[in-house]
Amino acid sequence: MTDDSAKFERPDDGAAEPEQQSGATLTDRAYRRLEELIVTLRYAPGQVLSEAQLAAELGIGRTPVREALQRLASEGLVVVLPRRGILVSEINISRHLQLLEIRRVLERFIAEAAARRASAAERAAFRQIAEAFGRSADEDDPVTFMRLDRRFNRLTVEASHNEYAANAMRQIQGLSRRFWYRHYEAVLDLPRCARLHQAVAVAIAEGEPGAAGAASDALLDYIEEFARLTI
Repeated sequence: MTDDSAKFERPDDGAAEPEQQSGATLTDRAYRRLEELIVTLRYAPGQVLSEAQLAAELGIGRTPVREALQRLASEGLVVVLPRRGILVSEINISRHLQLLEIRRVLERFIAEAAARRASAAERAAFRQIAEAFGRSADEDDPVTFMRLDRRFNRLTVEASHNEYAANAMRQIQGLSRRFWYRHYEAVLDLPRCARLHQAVAVAIAEGEPGAAGAASDALLDYIEEFARLTI
């Protein structure tokens, strides 16, 4: 991993980060910042942290930091060690492949639901994202791709209009993004990956659930292939 990963810290996709939104709590702010630091490998797998250290670095009190760490622990990004500190979880390929089994089912459901339920405004946004994915594929541009990917993931979940699916996806997105950060420079075929995302976005924009599900499966086929190439 090179310092280029820093470019992805705050994708400028035109949407405010949750901690900047008016309803965000201190716990929300602590969670978002810690998740970002872990996912982008600023806090490395196996690194031991402490609540006091994190509170000082973030400028946020220990109670919100503790609550944020509990959320991160429930997502598998950290392990709380009683009386020893907080351990950033290791990246494990076997566990990641298990995660992809669940992600495949969830993402197919969400893509199909979004194709059925998206509003006219959401469909217009998917058309814009599809075009932008095409440009990022043509330019082989990882910065643009990562910004689009985060926007695409958020919009797809929102357009599915299913809060339970949204909650389930939030539980696994951090682990998936961290795995991508660790390995994308070595094995990612970015143009191919961008085109596969584009196909999902087009199918949702056109209101075609069957095509959206098939495109989602094709994308997950590649994501699993990507994971296995890291072994």
